Amino acid sequence: MKLKKTLKTSAASLALASAFLAPSASLAQDVTLVSTDGTINVTGQFISFENETYVLRTALGDLRIAASSVICEGAACPTFETASADVTIVGSEAIGLGMMPLLMTGFAASLDADAEITNSAAGESIATLIDDGGFGDEIGSYLVSSTDDDNAFEALLEGDAAIGMSSRRITQDEARALRADGAGSMVSPTQERIIAVDSMVVVTHDSNPVDQLSSEQLAGIFSGQITNWSEVGGPDREINVISHEQNSASYDYFMSYLYGEDRPAFRPQAIAADDQAMSNVMFHDRNAIGYLGYAFQRGAKPVQLLNECGISTQPDAFSAKTEEYELSRRMYLYNRSDNLDDSAQAFLDYVMSNEADSVIGKSGFIDLGIVRRSQGEDDPRRAALIQETQRYDIGFEGEIMSDMLTEMSNYDRLSTTFRFRTGSSRLDERGRLDLQRLIAYLEDMPVGTEIAVVGFTDDVGPFEANRALAIERAGAVLDEIRDAAGDRLAGINMVTKGYGEVAPSACNVSERGRGINRRVEIWIASTTES
Repeated sequence: MKLKKTLKTSAASLALASAFLAPSASLAQDVTLVSTDGTINVTGQFISFENETYVLRTALGDLRIAASSVICEGAACPTFETASADVTIVGSEAIGLGMMPLLMTGFAASLDADAEITNSAAGESIATLIDDGGFGDEIGSYLVSSTDDDNAFEALLEGDAAIGMSSRRITQDEARALRADGAGSMVSPTQERIIAVDSMVVVTHDSNPVDQLSSEQLAGIFSGQITNWSEVGGPDREINVISHEQNSASYDYFMSYLYGEDRPAFRPQAIAADDQAMSNVMFHDRNAIGYLGYAFQRGAKPVQLLNECGISTQPDAFSAKTEEYELSRRMYLYNRSDNLDDSAQAFLDYVMSNEADSVIGKSGFIDLGIVRRSQGEDDPRRAALIQETQRYDIGFEGEIMSDMLTEMSNYDRLSTTFRFRTGSSRLDERGRLDLQRLIAYLEDMPVGTEIAVVGFTDDVGPFEANRALAIERAGAVLDEIRDAAGDRLAGINMVTKGYGEVAPSACNVSERGRGINRRVEIWIASTTES
């Protein structure tokens, strides 16, 4: 089925100070570029639109503004023809601009084809797949419209898209509305696909000596209560706070992490229209602090996060894959069950394959491929556990910690980490996907390889009861692995272990933190070659 999508003149990627004053509009050819939150206006004479960039002549000279987060207003604004394609993909700007171009190229290569990608309008691109390495016939076309998460589900509901891109999970109301429209169960494995993980990284200028900030310090900075770097162990310089636009998914995600729904009325020093703009500001402003997606760090310096319990997490790929870094989020593709044709299904199958992992990684996002990490002397968790044993050097708890330290010496940890829905023994949607990846990974291991399925809990309840629950959860995951694998892992030796509330990955004071700690890890004998 050929779907059509009407294109909009929208968007921008230039960081502009919120106090920027534009010259008044007076000429017939003047246009105004308005940020999507309505807080920034740039007015000038329209010169041209090329390579998804507006060129305006203003009192400050000619300005070039990328078209991805502003709307052009005025009679001289360029207009775009309606584009059509075999498959229309709508939603998250982060996925659409940051990941889709390389995914389309990789998908074409998997078919021995070539992808010709053209920008049909601001935030819109069409990938035309040409068979025989680009020398054959057209075999499909894919229109990618990069807007926002909400638009993904609106377009699916209206039937304007075959695939929706989102950096958040679908809400219950959105899922119910789509089900009522005949779209099927939007949270079934055939309609909800986790394709990657993206970490929201707090960043500063590379020269800034501040390496670590607590959640309390961050909340003070982004509410305007902490205004000088010397207040958080840095130099005596004013802090320039750079934030995202208030209607963006990045802003909402970051502010929810710091403040929940009770957000401050603080006005930052500048607004970045997107992650690219944020990265550019961090590169040039030695006093700046901001937040952006993992893929856009470039020359900026990432800051470690220290939660209220004193647990520090590094914004690296392993911590994101295990979902133990507090500011990590899943990236999704969604589809209806009633309009998915062969072309859309083929693309989704590719995106979920191991072949796509390297492409996702190349685009700067964190793929779901399994990696392993030593739990030896240099492991930060091991060091923290050794310090913790000083609190429990006598008694049962201390014995459990010592036992874990001994076992860690014999095993590496895989990034595969299983979690359960609250109050349920069922794996969550990520767990179902990781189960198949784990089986494929272990299938290539030598006969006799040993893995340990290791359970942990939060700290609610008695210590020994939690330890018993951890062993029970580990056993449940082991059963799931064996049931799903059949005889594929006949040569793998599997054992279970449980350490209860020992070695928390997050703070147990919130439900989110407790949910992170209710986990089952996979360890593999450290003598086994990957």
